Amino acid sequence: MTPRQDVPRQQFREVFGNFCTGVAVITASTGGGPVGFSCQALTVVSTDPPLMLFCPTKTLGCWPPIARSGRFGVHVLAAEQGRLARLFGTPGADKFGSVDWAPSPSGTPVLAGVLSWAECEVQAVHDGGDHHIVVGRVVELGDSRSGEPLLYHRGRLAAAPFLRPAEMATI
Repeated sequence: MTPRQDVPRQQFREVFGNFCTGVAVITASTGGGPVGFSCQALTVVSTDPPLMLFCPTKTLGCWPPIARSGRFGVHVLAAEQGRLARLFGTPGADKFGSVDWAPSPSGTPVLAGVLSWAECEVQAVHDGGDHHIVVGRVVELGDSRSGEPLLYHRGRLAAAPFLRPAEMATI
């Protein structure tokens, strides 16, 4: 058997930087006020029951308060919301002072103008190397609006003008 060799971190990032992801913002209401961060590691896990997962880095300062709250909001950003993604991706920034938002019926911050949003209850947290793998059960869905998504590709935010329904095959 060949001895295990570590994959170089930078090469790993470059190789999988070719995988384009959507951009979302995760929010929560905590005893210290609303918190949130930009997230590209997000996916739907199951439709029955409705489950999603996201992967915050273990050093993310707002993760412990989100975990204690037991609930989080998921906001899918539109192509024109790059400023919002950068704001929520900036550690220590006053994220909620300059954006429109309102609390959901249970108090989770809901950002205005996003393509769609959901509210989830934390179901499980797993170890994922330098990240946590957080599984949440969707308990509320917000309205969706049409528009192009904000994407993350090769370390940069991007729009997707190539996404036209007539050109896309059903998966």
